[in-house]
Order: sequence, then structure tokens, then C-alpha cells
Amino acid sequence: MNVRRLISATAAATAVALGATALTACSGDSAAYAKNTEKFDVVASFYPMAFLAEEIGGKNVNVTTLVKPGQEPHDLEITARQTASLTEADAILYLQGLQPAVDEAVAQTEGPRKIDAAALTDLEKHGAEVDGHAEESSEAHADEHAEESGDGHEGHDHSHEAGGKDPHVWLDPAKYGEVAEGVSKAFQKADPEHAADYRANTEDLVNRLDALDKKFQDGLKDRKTDVFLTNHSAFGYLAEAYGLIEESLTGLDPESEPSAARVKELQHIAKEDGVTTVFYETLVSDRTARTVAKDAGLRTDVLDPLEGITEKSRGDDYFQVMEANLAALQKALEAK
Repeated sequence: MNVRRLISATAAATAVALGATALTACSGDSAAYAKNTEKFDVVASFYPMAFLAEEIGGKNVNVTTLVKPGQEPHDLEITARQTASLTEADAILYLQGLQPAVDEAVAQTEGPRKIDAAALTDLEKHGAEVDGHAEESSEAHADEHAEESGDGHEGHDHSHEAGGKDPHVWLDPAKYGEVAEGVSKAFQKADPEHAADYRANTEDLVNRLDALDKKFQDGLKDRKTDVFLTNHSAFGYLAEAYGLIEESLTGLDPESEPSAARVKELQHIAKEDGVTTVFYETLVSDRTARTVAKDAGLRTDVLDPLEGITEKSRGDDYFQVMEANLAALQKALEAK
């Protein structure tokens, strides 16, 4: 659909050659490339953005995703061919700060409408710098408990405010709805011929997200503990939305390893707060989570940050996996 496609075959080939010197290609036969179709062509940076584009765009859009199935999106390396092909899109939908390679490629691309989901809602700080927080001893954490009034967790220092801005906004259905509204407006402006369809699709999507939000509120209302342990700090928005406390082995980087002090601290927290489960993810190794759980006498289970859908996912789309996450949290928190 893109009427701006004036790049000649020679220019495109040159772009590929130049891109090859600047970017390391992944083993990319199954990676997505932007396409020139008769529809509104959208390149999405990873699954949560692709899901929004498909739900909002419906029959009027053609969506391709830069992350191939099963690939961890934080570590994406874009191929030179992908970089060059971005000019073929009508719009690029991404979330700045989550995938550095995507941010760089988008900055270098001219032509498509650039829709940054991070600019469509307020990003907040959650627990990025867990290693720094781990310097606090288990004894100090115990002292915090001693200062508590007996209700809630007023004495805890769970905020890890040293962390950077948390990009995982889609794990709070309400914030995901805010992003959806912004994406819809961008689609309407870029493709006014189908604006009415985009508005109608967005209204339906936001209503479904509101209903999911209500399910989480009701399903987690009566619980035994507020604290849950995760592999990395992906669930800060979800925790904040429903009055929970996420404690993670590592920070916002899912591939980093926890320090010995952090592991010791989490074992103490688990004992003090009645934690039953260490959650791991589908796209990241579960080795560390299982080791920590075994040493602390805890169960393991999946809490999916929904950065991609694979055959291991507990559902076929965002809503199904989020409902599976709710069921896992209810079990771990002993919610009635």
C-alpha cells in the first residue's frame, strides 16, 4: 500500500550491503521481512506489538514480526535484509527500550510511520537493579519484618528504585489498553480510509482488556500472600496493578545470573512471606529458577511474560496466556 516506495532495486541492494557492515545477522531464514502488499503493511518488533496490530487492524492490515517464533526478543539481532526491507512498510510498531537493535534500525529508517508504544503510556521504574539491592542482607530484611504493623508489607523494601524504566507494559491489561488506543489513533491517521474499522476493532479490544483486568482483580482479591518470585523483573506493572510484590532472581535482563547474596535474600523472603513457588519463563532457561526452588524447598511453575508465543505457551494468544498466568498466580498465592 505504501505510496512512498520510490527506492530502486539498485538503492535497495546498496542498503543491504551497507547494513551488512553495521549489523550482525542472525540465522534468519525464518525471520520476518516487511512486505509491500495492497493492505496497510505493519512491521511489529515482537509479539505484544504484533498482537495489537492484528487486533486493531483486522482484515485491513498485513503484519510481519521481526522476532521469529521461540526467539528471546531482548537479544534480537536484525539482519541487514530486514533493516533494508523496513522501508517497504507503511508503519513500524515497536517499544523503545526493549530491543536495542530495533531502536537502532528504526532510527536509521526513513519513510514508514514510526509508532513507539513506550510513548503511548507512562513507563515506570520497577526492579531493574536487583544485584545492587541484594547487598541488603537477609538480617536487614528480617528487621524490616519486625517493624511491620502486622498487616500488609509496609516494612519491605521491594521497590528496587535504582532500576531503569520498565518496558513490560502489556502485562497490565489496563496499560495495554492505553497503548492500544494510541496505536489505533496512529493507524487511523496513517490509513484514514479504514479509520472506522480501526476504531471499532479497538473498542472491542479495550472492552476485552477491561474484562481481563476485572478477572485479575476478582481472582487475586482473597489471597494468602502478596509476594511472588520470578526469574526476571518482567511483572512489575502486573504486581502494581493488583497490589502484589514481585521479587526476581535478576533484574530486567532475563539472561543475567543472580548473585549469591540475592539468592540467600530470596530464600529468606520466601520463608518469611509464605512463598510457595518460583516462576520461570518459556523463552528463557529454567535452570536457575529450578535450582533456587530446590534449595529453598519450593515448587516451580510458569509465569509467561508473553514476549512470544510458542508451542510451549499455555495458550494461543495474549488473552489465553494471561488467563493461564492468572491461574498460576492464584495457585501460588493461595487465592480463594
